[in-house]
Amino acid sequence: MAEENDQEKTEQPSARRLQQAREEGQVPQSRELSTFLVTITGVAMMWMLGGWVAERMHMLIRNGFIFSRDVAFDHTLMLFRLQDILGGALLTLLPLFLALMVAAVAGPIMLGGMVFSPKALGFKFNRMDPIKGLGRMFSVHALMEMVKAILKALLVGGIGALAIWGARDHLFDLMVQPLEVSMPDFANSLLLTTLLIASSLGVLALLDVPFQLWQYQKKLRMTKEEVKRENKEQEGDPHVKARIRQVQREMARKRMMAAVPQADVVVTNPTHFSVALKYDPDRMGAPVVVAKGRGEIALKIRELAREHDVPLLEAPPLARALYAHCELEEAIPAGLYTAVAEVMAYIYQLNNWMEKGGLPPQAPADLAVPEGMDPGSPD
Repeated sequence: MAEENDQEKTEQPSARRLQQAREEGQVPQSRELSTFLVTITGVAMMWMLGGWVAERMHMLIRNGFIFSRDVAFDHTLMLFRLQDILGGALLTLLPLFLALMVAAVAGPIMLGGMVFSPKALGFKFNRMDPIKGLGRMFSVHALMEMVKAILKALLVGGIGALAIWGARDHLFDLMVQPLEVSMPDFANSLLLTTLLIASSLGVLALLDVPFQLWQYQKKLRMTKEEVKRENKEQEGDPHVKARIRQVQREMARKRMMAAVPQADVVVTNPTHFSVALKYDPDRMGAPVVVAKGRGEIALKIRELAREHDVPLLEAPPLARALYAHCELEEAIPAGLYTAVAEVMAYIYQLNNWMEKGGLPPQAPADLAVPEGMDPGSPD
């Protein structure tokens, strides 16, 4: 039972799964939303430009039937006249066509955004499989689409029939009126009926869009095993990551050890901690920790310091505080300025004594470390 539950798609799709679906051209789509946008845009354009379009078309048709005898008997001139009429009609309807094109593209963009997927254009043999095709035809999705189509036809047809039935007396009255009066009135009635039908399509779109989004998310759901596999792929093999971290630590340790010979002083615990400091007043605002370690690493730091004549200073509280509160290649915290200043002054005196001789300087003792910065002895 546990294995069966793991194979159930109960997990929400991850960001990577959604991105892969977009790359394959799989985005939420709603035919009802596209149909509504195209219909309402057509109604709005005809409402705004209907009079101008009718006037332009009337002028084109009237001019098309007015021609001279020479044009009537010359098929070349007649073709030019037909070309002018068709070109004028296309230019007249061009704003409507452009608006409908924008509306048709706006629907998919509103749900799935701009998507261009070469993978979706590729040829797939499984689409030609007749068995899978029959499966899609008699699937639950196909059944729901058929039910939606029937309901849409009933709703749209019913609203259209009610609108026409309610205006039947007015339409019959238009039949006995002059053409100049009846045609604009009939056009307004037709636009009003179309607007009612478009409104019903809007109701269908409001119901269909959430359903399509839910169905899209459900289709992309993942099993628990798929989630684990994806997380593993994103995070990488833990053994490989552990090996990478180990190599990184070794490289960092080598860089750290290479910086010990250039240090000015190594502050020790004396056995548990070692911290190497360097200070260049021309480039640094405060001394910087170039190496630090505990245990075997601390011993290695001290050995390198002795090999390269780097002074060692035993100051257990300061060594523990530097180790606990300082990172490599970072300046010491302000709380340790006073104690480290005494150390650097001692190193300056020590270097001066080694060059010029005289009385050796006395190593500083009982260096003041602020309360709370010394984590205490590890013993």
